[in-house]
Amino acid sequence: MSNAKCRIKSGDQVIVTTGKDRGTVGRVVRVMPSDRQVIVEGVRRVRRHRKPVGETPGGIIEKEMPIDISNVALWNAAENRRVKVTYRVLEDGRKVRVDRKTNAVLDQDQG
Repeated sequence: MSNAKCRIKSGDQVIVTTGKDRGTVGRVVRVMPSDRQVIVEGVRRVRRHRKPVGETPGGIIEKEMPIDISNVALWNAAENRRVKVTYRVLEDGRKVRVDRKTNAVLDQDQG
């Protein structure tokens, strides 16, 4: 499954489409394409109990767990809607993500 399509990148804003956190919008912290999972800020938070080790104190730590990439969709905050993604090769040879509805380029920050 390592060659599977992965249209979501780290730093993207996404909305959760299914599960307990449905409707939650957050930023992608990490993408794991081989497992087809993403970690999103504030989504699927769990509490873990840690023992103190050396100088680090113990206690209860909250952290985000991964969710399946099929359960999130790219989110456009300006238009308040989900975004379907396609790819296009520009004249300078760069391959960029494009919004299917508006044909707007989504990868303008990369050069």
